[in-house]
Amino acid sequence: MKRNVQGFTLVELLIVAVVLAIFAAIVVPQFASTTDEAKESALKTDLAAMRSAIDLYRQQHSAYPGASASSGGTCTGGTAGSGAAGSAAAFADQLTRYSNAAGQTCTVKLAAFPVGPYIRDDSIPADAVGNSNTVVIATTDSTDLLMGATASAAGGWKFSTDTGKLVVNIDANDSKGVAYDTY
Repeated sequence: MKRNVQGFTLVELLIVAVVLAIFAAIVVPQFASTTDEAKESALKTDLAAMRSAIDLYRQQHSAYPGASASSGGTCTGGTAGSGAAGSAAAFADQLTRYSNAAGQTCTVKLAAFPVGPYIRDDSIPADAVGNSNTVVIATTDSTDLLMGATASAAGGWKFSTDTGKLVVNIDANDSKGVAYDTY
């Protein structure tokens, strides 16, 4: 009588398991670095878009966002801005809402608020690495204030209302060893 044997031997199963483990050890790190590079690319794209929005605001208002108060305007049918000059609230209001020449803002477009918004979201975008949309405002452009030592581990952005300089507020380096706050 012939015996019909079906299935795999234990040795064959172990060989397959070892081959799969080797394959996983080679492939998984590749995906991990790809994820970091994708986040860094998204961060650079968001930074460029925000810098463009800031430049357009400056061209239309002759000042950088956040330099003047976003409050004080009469906003019929919408919500008026509430940020004081030099505040993160004024910076966010002036980039995400309709505004007038004085920098006062409103959530709806009215004849008194003819320009903007410069960023289509209701808030400043979060940085892709630290996932924070917190903005630290500096009213003067000091290297110490905007770069290096004062960077946060939490992330977000730092902005000078004096020079319009916007940097990433992360005190770490990217996958190539470049400090995020030098982007």
